[in-house]
Amino acid sequence: MDNRVLEHRFAVIGARVKVDDRPWLGMPTIDILSDRRGEYFSLQFPAEGREVDLDVVDTWADRRHLLLLVRDGDEKSKFLFGHDERHWFVAAIPESARGVSGVSAAMTALQPDAVRDAVRRKKVKDPFRRKNKAFIRQGEWFFVPEPGLEVAAGLVLHNEPLSRGGGTAHLMELAFRRGGETVYVSRRYPHGLTHEEFRALSDKERRSESWDEMVRDAEVYAKGAIRHPDHATIVLPDWHRVLMNTEQGARAMRHVVFLD
Repeated sequence: MDNRVLEHRFAVIGARVKVDDRPWLGMPTIDILSDRRGEYFSLQFPAEGREVDLDVVDTWADRRHLLLLVRDGDEKSKFLFGHDERHWFVAAIPESARGVSGVSAAMTALQPDAVRDAVRRKKVKDPFRRKNKAFIRQGEWFFVPEPGLEVAAGLVLHNEPLSRGGGTAHLMELAFRRGGETVYVSRRYPHGLTHEEFRALSDKERRSESWDEMVRDAEVYAKGAIRHPDHATIVLPDWHRVLMNTEQGARAMRHVVFLD
């Protein structure tokens, strides 16, 4: 597939893609940039390594979604490109997901197990709508109803950020966390350091950063308004379990620069 064919396939979903003129060598870095015409997808190749091949596997014109396969020797990586509410997005599909040959399967692969279980239990006809009987979705975050959950007032957090370690955090009006591991987060260490890792730093390293104490891998529940500048505010009248999509489990995610 050459540049012109690639541009045409992206145009089917109403998107623009720009690929540099260098040879298609090495895995491309994928980002979403803007110019005078608006947002577009950018694919930048390092121009070193093996020649790679790009193949648009499937498109959903009505939902403005596209599945791209990148072959780098024996390594195959798949990326879902699409439009969500107000902006374009791109997500890497976990390599552990088998049989992802179309947009529908890619969207299913991005749903965590608990979400897919809720979809089956509720017999949801359209499991990809942002709001249905099984969940409400805002960007990469799913909110699954947790009926009967009661939280003591003293354990409720207010205006709590929700982040995957980069990008702009979503803001939960009310939140409750249980379990997990305390970590220390800074600009240099967005995914956090354990207490042992933090104490192993020199005094100079600790003083050079601004740190926030956060909890990693906790069960998170949300209630009330969930806000983010790139998404419509959603309001949860009852407690919902918060789950992130599965893209963080994809090795190919390292090639995606864009973060919501």
